[in-house]
Amino acid sequence: MDSVTSTTAISWVLSTERESDRSDSRRRCGLGGRGPAFAGGSYVIVQKYLHNLAGWNALSTEKQEGIIGRTKLSDIELDDSIKPTSAHNALTTIVEDGKEIKILRDNMPFGRPTEGEFGTYFIGYSRSPSTIEQMLENMFIGHPPGNYDRLLDFSRAATGNLFFVPSTTFLENVDEDPPEVAKASAEPAGTASQIGRENQGSLGIGSLKGDIPHE
Repeated sequence: MDSVTSTTAISWVLSTERESDRSDSRRRCGLGGRGPAFAGGSYVIVQKYLHNLAGWNALSTEKQEGIIGRTKLSDIELDDSIKPTSAHNALTTIVEDGKEIKILRDNMPFGRPTEGEFGTYFIGYSRSPSTIEQMLENMFIGHPPGNYDRLLDFSRAATGNLFFVPSTTFLENVDEDPPEVAKASAEPAGTASQIGRENQGSLGIGSLKGDIPHE
């Protein structure tokens, strides 16, 4: 199996939501009753995962399916009677008051063959940040502690950021700054150029401030 195919295969791990569930998730991930000003907005987590493809491909299909909690070829969820409690989809299923709290998730596999880097960009939308935080806690710490997501033995989170994304309606209704405020806050062109040189192309956002050294 080549690296590109392998990357796509392990990316199946990080996005195991069935297509039939996605339309329902879109309705659930909006803020809804969190206040009229923020209706329709979502909390968004973005993560970059790097995969140990050699280690993953060395596993049998049965072991891979046990780590994910779904069959590899047919993408059918394993029965609870045989699914390990450390399975990825078991630890990322959040239930409150007997009701599953869903998020909308997706991913994009990527690769840089010359650097030997292959992985997945993961994005998830949620009504509340607490849902995402609980999923991450279950994955990295374990539920109970120590019963962590075995997928992390083969996939490392290199970056991670949580954002709030308002609805387009909210953005369209944001008032522009009064002219006098905009004028007073404008900085000299020379200062802006200096800042641009200092940043050297960096977005200056969280872990994107600098390059992450490769292992």
